[in-house]
Amino acid sequence: MRWASLFTDRAVTYRLRNGFDHRKVQMAVVVQGMVVPEVSGIMFTADPVSSNRRITSVEAGFGLGEALVSGLVNPDVFKVRDDEVVDKAVAAKELAVRAVPGGGTRQQPVDPDERERPTLTDAQVVALARLGRRIEAHFGLPQDIEWCLAGGGFQILQSRPVTTLFPVPEAGDDDQHVYVSVGHQQMMTDAMKPLGLSVWQLTTPRPMAEAGGRLFVDVTANLASPAERDGLLDALGKSDPLIRDALQSVLDRDDFALPPAPESTDGPPVWETPASVDADPAIVEELIARSERSLAALDRDIRGKSGVDLFDFVLEDLRKRKQLFDPRGLQVITTAMNASWWLNEKMREWLGEENAADVLTQSAPGNITSEMGLALLDVADAIRPHPEVVAFLRDVDGDDFLDELPGLAGGREVREAIQGYLDQYGMRCAGEIDITRPRWSERPGVLVPLILGHVENFEPGASRRRFERGLQEAW
Repeated sequence: MRWASLFTDRAVTYRLRNGFDHRKVQMAVVVQGMVVPEVSGIMFTADPVSSNRRITSVEAGFGLGEALVSGLVNPDVFKVRDDEVVDKAVAAKELAVRAVPGGGTRQQPVDPDERERPTLTDAQVVALARLGRRIEAHFGLPQDIEWCLAGGGFQILQSRPVTTLFPVPEAGDDDQHVYVSVGHQQMMTDAMKPLGLSVWQLTTPRPMAEAGGRLFVDVTANLASPAERDGLLDALGKSDPLIRDALQSVLDRDDFALPPAPESTDGPPVWETPASVDADPAIVEELIARSERSLAALDRDIRGKSGVDLFDFVLEDLRKRKQLFDPRGLQVITTAMNASWWLNEKMREWLGEENAADVLTQSAPGNITSEMGLALLDVADAIRPHPEVVAFLRDVDGDDFLDELPGLAGGREVREAIQGYLDQYGMRCAGEIDITRPRWSERPGVLVPLILGHVENFEPGASRRRFERGLQEAW
């Protein structure tokens, strides 16, 4: 039970380590029975609603804490920042749970004149918040603290970590920082394994912070610079309006103060993109061909590597692989993004069309996302004429089913179709920005439900018809 009664034969004081004065800070004080508090409550050294670690939240009610925990009364709620009560909500407290001299507890009505009286003065709330900060400093992380006011002094009954807070990156200072999630920008919000985080850190041109298995870019310095702030908000807003709204909400908060603008930021501005290039498809074709040659050479060189030699090879390759940040490659991406943004803006302005670029690009040649979806429809076409294979795939459980297909009628052709798809797209997977995620080529079983869905829900030739329909919609 959250508010346990503590009994002993004598007074017991538990002293905290690291210089805490046991006369002022006690874990529990019990004399021949239970502590009899005037006021009890819970204190969070980080606001559990907003997760603001600079706000201490104090909830308090008359009598024992059982009334709060059981929901009999609404507590008074105080918010403290920088030794000042910045917000308070005083509840109407009609009941209190009191200790009975002979043992046990009972509910007792609160005098009408006392019901809307604050349980604590502002000075008491600030003193309690200071005590909470000392306990937080001792344990090294935000605390959920149970306390009571007895005999004119605060007693600490229990302290434990706040478990609902998302961890924040280590900044090495006490300043406020604003971070943008890399995963949300990539539409992959799951936590990443340490190896996945490590590979990202090896390939990113800008330092990234880690917290909770996720990567973040510190944009505090960019927001602090008036010259850079608008560019950052504009660029992030185009890719994800929710992130822009979140950043603007932070900037509008009264309790958030940006540091002085630095002379230079750490790494390239997060919104800065390379200049556009001429709309020459030959540039894209050249970059793709060069990438494919590089991958073929890598496939050749990595063969025969194993154990420590394999990891050393991969590490060295990542360090020297300059084409990861080929300026022309980034320029091509920038050109495509700028064109999409311009089209969406102008089509909305001129014709009232929303997200026109999505329609215009869905059947564009070279759109790998569209192409791999259409190619899976072609795989379904190869499977549909073979009922024995379809029945077999419905019972597949695992990833070794490809080896069993040749023994079925039509299974050899089906195996070639699936393997051909994996040869082309098998490096993809859900949440693929985490290199540790199993790829389709490693877990082909995850594609089986998708393929069967296509078999059941589409007619033969759906891939070509959908592509042509996309062209017609674009026209």
